[in-house]
Amino acid sequence: MKSGKKLEKKSKKTLKKKKLSSNITTIILILIFLVGLSVMLYPTVSNYVNQRHQSKAIAAYDEKVSEMKPEDYTKYFEAAEKYNKKLAKNPSAFYNPDEIKGYEKILDISGTGIMGYITIKKLGVELPIYHGTDEGILQIAAGHLKGTSFPVGGDSTHSVISAHRGLPSAKLFTDLDKMEVGDTFTITILNREITYEVDDISIVLPDETDSLQIEDKKDYCTLMTCTPYGINTHRLLVRGHCIGTGEPQHIHVTAEAFQIDPTITASVMGIILLIMLLIRVLIRTRKKGQEGKHLKCNQVFLHLKRGDLIGNNKKTK
Repeated sequence: MKSGKKLEKKSKKTLKKKKLSSNITTIILILIFLVGLSVMLYPTVSNYVNQRHQSKAIAAYDEKVSEMKPEDYTKYFEAAEKYNKKLAKNPSAFYNPDEIKGYEKILDISGTGIMGYITIKKLGVELPIYHGTDEGILQIAAGHLKGTSFPVGGDSTHSVISAHRGLPSAKLFTDLDKMEVGDTFTITILNREITYEVDDISIVLPDETDSLQIEDKKDYCTLMTCTPYGINTHRLLVRGHCIGTGEPQHIHVTAEAFQIDPTITASVMGIILLIMLLIRVLIRTRKKGQEGKHLKCNQVFLHLKRGDLIGNNKKTK
């Protein structure tokens, strides 16, 4: 009987250790799954969050514009056009933009640095345009290259709009290489929407800037990003010429910035259900394993007890 009890205690300890080991294994498997899922979903979720931020910024800009009076538009456009004329007469300002003062205040109607926004329907992209091309700006939006014309249209102007591509956190100009000659994009500044048609696509070295210079009587806007994808040794330039100017076709509302894409909602719900299903399967598998072990141990205990009884009977006889 003593030997049977010892074996029973030993078996219970073994079961506890195996149960603990099983729990740890389950937790590790779930953590590995969640980490892998997070890595896989990071670009999608991060891009979605960034797009919401962009939409909110554009909606706030449009609301600010809607509160302005006609004379306000005139004042801001006159300041931008004056800057552009100085730039056209002084080509060296492209390389030394600080030669022309007051850049940061021009077209900055809200004090946020946003001068307008760009819409590329073919790529499904709409980005606020900020003054300058600092790294912090290019990580989240498009930037206007200081030393080039403000994108308000007009003869002898050439504005350059830049954004990153290939970021895991935001789409931005990632698909700019899909643009073709004949495609269009629009620039919205205050109550003015300017449409450009792509007429030239080129790849140049970073220090090759001839194609970004102002041409007499021409109204150009060039979209610029790094290329090749992930290597970034060159610059992709997509140039368009003005084909029309009018009022914006759609005014954004702040509430639009908070709308949730149904596909994102469906994906999140699917992921939650998948995680719940995985946890349930792991728990059920563990329980079945434990039940099998308990049954096996009970059979062993029963066999040992029977052996002890037989041994005791023999001793009695």
